[in-house]
Amino acid sequence: MNRNAAYARRYGFEQRVRVVEVGPRDGLQAEPEFVATSDKIAMIDRLAAAGIREFEATSFVSPRAVPQLRDAAEVIAGVDRGRPIRLTTLVPNPRGAVAAAAAGVDAMVVFLSASESHNRKNVNRSRAESLEGFREVVAIAREAGIKVQGAIATSFGCPFEGEVDVGAITDIAKAYTQMGITHVTLGDTTGMATPPLVAERCKALRKEVPESDIALHFHNTRGIGLVNVHAGLAEGITIFESSIGGLGGCPFAPGATGNIATEDLVYMLHECGVETGIDAIAVTEAAVWMEEVMGRKLPGQAAKAGPRLKTSAMDAVATACG
Repeated sequence: MNRNAAYARRYGFEQRVRVVEVGPRDGLQAEPEFVATSDKIAMIDRLAAAGIREFEATSFVSPRAVPQLRDAAEVIAGVDRGRPIRLTTLVPNPRGAVAAAAAGVDAMVVFLSASESHNRKNVNRSRAESLEGFREVVAIAREAGIKVQGAIATSFGCPFEGEVDVGAITDIAKAYTQMGITHVTLGDTTGMATPPLVAERCKALRKEVPESDIALHFHNTRGIGLVNVHAGLAEGITIFESSIGGLGGCPFAPGATGNIATEDLVYMLHECGVETGIDAIAVTEAAVWMEEVMGRKLPGQAAKAGPRLKTSAMDAVATACG
């Protein structure tokens, strides 16, 4: 057993986890300049070639609310489906669900915030109104033979209210299960998660809704996104969401910065003895390409530094004098 595998066994990590790429949706939604539809499609195709199999590809949301995602149907239609990939999309309401079903998505994601104030900012509804609306979304999806997943924003803290009680998280998860939704993503909308909060919330969900699959979605606002992933691994979580290059941010939450970078997440997982099925070199190359598309440097680190054992020729580096 090599040292990485020994490390994973020591901390009780699962041997393999799923990485869900959210760059095409969460990564781009707040970008002020429209990213070409062809580039969005190419992003998904490049990352699929690197081994990523699950994508949050877009959102069927009002183009007035999120103009960046006004090409949702075109993106879904343009992706190369020759590989075994899974395209999910956020749907805020029944109208979005109808459009997503017509586009042929593999899964729909309904979402609301654990805090009342953020939910009103994000979707202009109370939490109760959001949950009631999801029943029709689930019915539309079920008729089309499409699975529905649930996400909970501000799961680790709210930019308007501060602390979010863990009971709010479990109550929403229970409401999801009553609708037949058994995949629950805890979203760290403004990077307020900490390892103790991650452990607390994962344990509570395991206890209160043991039938649910738990996914974790971290932003790197305060620089500990990957530390929170490590905490999630210790709790047995096997689904993590990330964004290529660290793109992202919620347009309806002050201070929200990018997601954890996919290339950084894959690097850390592999070095901790956890398999992903993703080519780490290919995903870093995709991150470099994404910087070219966006026309600026992105926050991800692994693409800048390269593999851990990357070496340089001695004569290529200046020697100290004196």
